[in-house]
This record gives sequence, C-alpha cells and structure tokens, in this order.
Amino acid sequence: MSLNPVYSLLGRRLRLAVIGGGPGSFIGAMHRHAAALDNRYTLVAAALSSNPEKSLQAGRELGLAAERVYVTGLALIAGEAAHSEGADVIAIMTPNDSHFELAGAALTQGFDVICDKPMTNTLDEASRLHAAVAASGRIFCLTHNYTGYPMVRQARSMVEAGDLGDIRLVQVEYVQGGNARENDPSPEQSWRHNPAKGGPSLVMGDIGTHAHNLLRFITGLEVDEVAAEVGSIVPGRTVHDYAAAMLRLSNGARGSFWVTQAAAGVENCLRIRVCGALGSLEWEQELPQFLQYKPLDGPAQIRTPNGPGTLPLAARSSRIVKGHPEGFPESFANLYSDAAEAIAARRAGVAPDPLALYFPDSRDGLLGVRFVAAVVQSSATNGAWVAVDNSVP
Repeated sequence: MSLNPVYSLLGRRLRLAVIGGGPGSFIGAMHRHAAALDNRYTLVAAALSSNPEKSLQAGRELGLAAERVYVTGLALIAGEAAHSEGADVIAIMTPNDSHFELAGAALTQGFDVICDKPMTNTLDEASRLHAAVAASGRIFCLTHNYTGYPMVRQARSMVEAGDLGDIRLVQVEYVQGGNARENDPSPEQSWRHNPAKGGPSLVMGDIGTHAHNLLRFITGLEVDEVAAEVGSIVPGRTVHDYAAAMLRLSNGARGSFWVTQAAAGVENCLRIRVCGALGSLEWEQELPQFLQYKPLDGPAQIRTPNGPGTLPLAARSSRIVKGHPEGFPESFANLYSDAAEAIAARRAGVAPDPLALYFPDSRDGLLGVRFVAAVVQSSATNGAWVAVDNSVP
C-alpha cells in the first residue's frame, strides 16, 4: 500500500460519518476498521442506532462528541452539512431498503458516499440512484469487498494482460451454511428475513450479488442472459436460501452460478474458476492468499501477494511482504482507501491514480440489481432464458 496521497492532496484525513452498524453489528465494525487501517479517514460523526440512548452510548465508546452522535441517518446528513467542519464522506451500512433514501440525501447535500451492497432493493431505485450519482459528480463506492483482495486483483490483471486468451467458461459459487437450520428468525427479529427490508431474494441480495460482481470484476464480461432457479431448500422456509443459473456472457462464453446459505457446515466459500483459450485461473475466498494459474502448455503455478509475478494492481493492494497473510478486513480497507484517493483527487481538482479507480461504483450496483431481477424472473418462468439489460447511461 502506497504512502498516504490524501494527506498529500488535502493536508488532512477525510472526515467520515457512518450511518448504521451499531452495537452487535459485524459489518459496521468492519467498515470502521477498514476506514481506519490506512489513515485516510477520521471518524467524526455517527448515527448508530434508532434508540437515542444506545446511539449515544455507542458513539461515546467510539470517542465521538455527544453533539456528533445522531439518532437517524437523515438527521446526521443535515447536521453534518451544517457543521463548519462537517463530514466529507457518508458511509451507509443500514438495512437494504434505506440505502436509496440515505444515499440520495447525502449526494444532494454534497457528500461523497460509501454504501454497503446491494445498492437498492428495486430496479427503479437503482436506476434513480445511479442517475443521481452521475449528476452529482461525487464518488460513490459500493462495498463488494471481495474485489479488494490482492489475488482477485491479480486475476483481473492477468485476464486483462491476455494470459488466459479469450475467456470461454466461468464458474462461480458462493456457499454458506448460516441458514441451514429450520428455525428461521421472524421478520421482526431479522430484517434480512423481511422482504420489505431485505429485498425480493434473501440469498441473491446477500451473497448472489457478490458472486455476480466477482465474475464481472475478474473477467471484464457482462452476463447477457440467465436461465435460473431460485427458492428454498430448507423445509418450511419462505425466503430464498438457494439460487442457481446457467449464464451466457457478453463475449459468447458460457458460465454457471450457484449460491446458497443453507449448506450445513460450510462457512464462507466464495470460489471462482475462469477458463480461457490459453489457460485457467482459480481462486477461493477461504484461501485468499493463493491464486492458481494453470497455463495450457506449462505446469500449474501459484501466485501469492507480493510474490513473483505480482502485477501493479495487486501489489498496491497488499500491505505486507510476501509470505504473510492478509484477509477480509484488508480487502474492505482497500475499497475504503481507493475511494479516499478518488475523493481527495476530486476535491483537489487533479486526476486520481488510475489504479485507485477499481472499486465498485453505482454502475456496478445497478447491474447487480438488474441481475437479481433477471434471476428471479427466469425462475418464475421455470428457468426460461431471460436477457439482462447491461446498458448504463
């Protein structure tokens, strides 16, 4: 990871405010740690809970002044917009149904935005939010954090360099076991199990969008058509815990996709294989240090962070010397740091480092929501092929 260009451009860290991710939230703590890791941000304000006492207590534990701890996200956006040294960036990690309103309000007030995935629950909101980002000129980062792993970025760079030749086949899967039991929480206990908050498909919004984004990020291809099945494999469950699809990609390649949160005993197995005319790549999230490269006419090879053959995009994403492990928190931090460099460059009126512009944005968010809709539509028509709209203004 390079020296701090945010200081070089602005003479200070970016001021960050967070909405959501309060007590008991795994992802909230991950966002805050990611923002702090590379010294690009200072946390100045938060709205951590709709309960005023819990929000204030949690804010105090983070070292925030009482007047910079808010009860609602909209109150935070208004308060920070009026503050003489208010936040520069708003990070959103709330239930999915609130992303559109909060991100739109933040953009309207002139903030750059970092938002958890999926970008929205509906196609209409995704289209409108992408248009708002484009009109605002602000930076919008969507935290598909798996694109921040050094070896995922190495894989993308090798595809771009032509090491695999023309891509012919892609297989991507994301398999978890957290929802394997039959005792579902109620919608009141878990917003993810409430379609009004979590979206039309639990498994697709939660992890299917990650798998789709990873495929697109590494290959540079779009999914043009899907033939899919979505549903639940746990008896009595009403929300989706399984999805699978055949894919037709934008260059004519074929693909397969399957995701589930009901594979008993499996932890967090996101895995991808990309096969081209000249060789193949394989990567697995539970073993993120290792990228397997299998050329057509040579022995199989292993790429590792900062090891031999590391390309520039991967090298800038690793903080330590070869042979040492990095993982999930660092992948998150790479997106935060890349976004910070882009934001600082925008504020300073200079061109950003091109290698800082690989974080997912509102275009990726819009295409992710369209993919979810196409998978659900195909499943509703007994797996008929459905075209995915990849045109983005």
